[in-house]
Amino acid sequence: MIKRKSYTVGVIGLGKFGVQFAQAMQGLGHEVIGIDRHQDRVNQAQEHMTQAYQADAMDKTALEQMGFADLSHVLISVGDSIASSSMITYYLKEMEVPYVWVKAIHADHEQLLRRIGATEVIIPEISAARELAHRLAMPGFVEYLPFGTDLALQEVIVDKWAGKSLRELDLTRKAHIQVVAARPSNEEKYDIIPQPDDPLNEGDALMLLGKSADLQRLKS
Repeated sequence: MIKRKSYTVGVIGLGKFGVQFAQAMQGLGHEVIGIDRHQDRVNQAQEHMTQAYQADAMDKTALEQMGFADLSHVLISVGDSIASSSMITYYLKEMEVPYVWVKAIHADHEQLLRRIGATEVIIPEISAARELAHRLAMPGFVEYLPFGTDLALQEVIVDKWAGKSLRELDLTRKAHIQVVAARPSNEEKYDIIPQPDDPLNEGDALMLLGKSADLQRLKS
């Protein structure tokens, strides 16, 4: 069994987006430390994270005292304040935090944050719209992956590929797509190490990883 690595993740800004992220990370087994300058938000968020503090993240000393310099992953979600998100990003990069994710409000804000050194920038409205469009256009679409290269996961149900093996299909070379898991039609769980020489049956499910354009061109 492979043991998943656990992180202590920082969340700066405990509005809806920050709290939802904290809940998701805790659900995946990670510890979460959150801060917000509003005590009422801190009180509401405490049950969703390991620790929550009232503090002003624009104070670099406060961030250092709460141990943010020792974290490897931090999300910044401070509402519509471009100045605050930019300065906090700058502070965290000065403290050599490896992974700094930042919520932005528009494309220019995103460009500024990337210049400062943000690892990943999220514009929720754009992400949600893009995901909805692909769900409509790509049956079986699962989600985009945050690698900055337009990678996505898609589930396909075997039809025309029935009787062929993964080795025969050779999707990695022919379509630039990787099969990361397979599920026989009579089973509920995926096998994350699919057998390359077993013939596929109609109704089997495959989980594919690739660029969205390559996935859209693919027909099983």
